Amino acid sequence: MLLVFGSINIDLVFRVAALPGPGETVLGPSYATMPGGKGANQAVAAARAGAAVRMVGRVGRDGFAELALTALRDAGVDTGGIVASDAPTGCASIAVDDKGENQIIVASGANAHVTADQVDDALLGPGTTLVLQMELAERETAALIARARRRGARIVLNLAPALPLAQEVLRAVDVLVVNAGEGAGLASRLGVASADHKALAVPLSRALGTTVVMTLGKDGAIAAARGGAWRVGALPVSPVDTTGAGDAFVGVLAAALDGGSPLDAALHRASVAAGLACLELGAQSSLPDRGAIERALPKLPRPVRLS
Repeated sequence: MLLVFGSINIDLVFRVAALPGPGETVLGPSYATMPGGKGANQAVAAARAGAAVRMVGRVGRDGFAELALTALRDAGVDTGGIVASDAPTGCASIAVDDKGENQIIVASGANAHVTADQVDDALLGPGTTLVLQMELAERETAALIARARRRGARIVLNLAPALPLAQEVLRAVDVLVVNAGEGAGLASRLGVASADHKALAVPLSRALGTTVVMTLGKDGAIAAARGGAWRVGALPVSPVDTTGAGDAFVGVLAAALDGGSPLDAALHRASVAAGLACLELGAQSSLPDRGAIERALPKLPRPVRLS
């Protein structure tokens, strides 16, 4: 089972010709209201990929809450761990330009009140894969990681946004997922260097003693573990919106690992899912199901072993 401890938002998505600079106002033709939040997105991605998923988080007592909860339930996510809060449901403003690039502002709302004690110890045993991000309070994320480590759960942490966590917390994680910017920031804090910044996953894995997966956008991803390192390319697509790609990657990676796939096979599925998620506007609306992933797998060569 996958247990996702994370944020639940409603996204207001604006299409614009070009992203605004500081102090600049740009006009777009319309906007869309869509379910989002890194936690919810990853839960939906994993559920659509075939995993049994339970979501833990908070929403407000407002109209946005019902939109968010309905989207999770429709994807097959168990929402029994979601609590109603007096704070408003989290909200994100997302601008997407004609190249598919995005610019995002997030108001945490009820997400700021999610606590680790919403998760019962019985859910943190060896049969659970715990998936976390960094859109909740850092202390609550760290507290749940410590409890999950003691109880024997597999722990997958997406260090996004790239907020600092103590080294002992990072070392307790089984799989750490970062993008290139997040990986570079972490490497700087740890004093880790590499001649190839795209290969930072390898020295980061050695420094932390855990599996590190670094996503590289159009260049694919690298996974490094004690058993070796693998590199996979990106699915060749013409992106419409890259907003959901990272969450598709994490959710499908976690689902594959939870289902017993080895790291290289999970990396392959995750990269395919990330590419497919770039083909539609929005985060959750773009997340592919298991069938779409299976059909697209032959279009991307399997990962290559680096060491």
